[in-house]
Amino acid sequence: MAHVIQPLDQPSNYKDSQTRMDRKRQNETLVNSTTLYIGNLSFFTTEEQIYELFSKCANAADGGGIKRIIMGLDRNTRTPCGFCFVEYYTHAEALASMRYVSGTKLDERIIRCDLDLGYREGRQFGRGKSGGQVRDEHRQDYDPGRGGWGAQAQRLEVERRRAVEERYSDAQDGPGAVAGGGEEWKEIETSEGKLKRGRSPEDEGDNDRMGRRTRIDEVTEADRM
Repeated sequence: MAHVIQPLDQPSNYKDSQTRMDRKRQNETLVNSTTLYIGNLSFFTTEEQIYELFSKCANAADGGGIKRIIMGLDRNTRTPCGFCFVEYYTHAEALASMRYVSGTKLDERIIRCDLDLGYREGRQFGRGKSGGQVRDEHRQDYDPGRGGWGAQAQRLEVERRRAVEERYSDAQDGPGAVAGGGEEWKEIETSEGKLKRGRSPEDEGDNDRMGRRTRIDEVTEADRM
């Protein structure tokens, strides 16, 4: 059965999409890597929480431990955007974290851990058009732990609200305030002749029948008196 179950301490297909290393050299680097990439974090998870969890796989007594934690930041706002790097002193500690921490919950989210080629300056920033991660750029679902709606959906909502505000920007303050709403309704032809339907022979017949019905009712009422 050992060949059926995939080992948990083996690197996945994750790789830095902007690295210039070929696949063979990447694999050689990962064999000795002491850095983990942590994904699917909540925007509200702190460094202290990450340290508390990942230090469980560290062995400071043998010269190991966590060397540093680099939080992933939104490129524009400089706020956490859902990932980080954890650097250990030894490769064994990084493998232990992949085995025991990856797939567990942190802040009610299942986090993902992968061996990384090594942190370098600039990788702490999101690569999406809006400054965050690319995955949050195209996300269509609402995720309260990752800023709500995806960036594109948020932009569409902002544009829609801006259009509504511009449409009713002529609204006045105070009692009886009105807004024309762009006054596009004025472009609609409102002359009575064009809006009313022309009379048809059926309409004339209806009027004759109503007239006869009225006279019959009057005669009947006179007989009763």
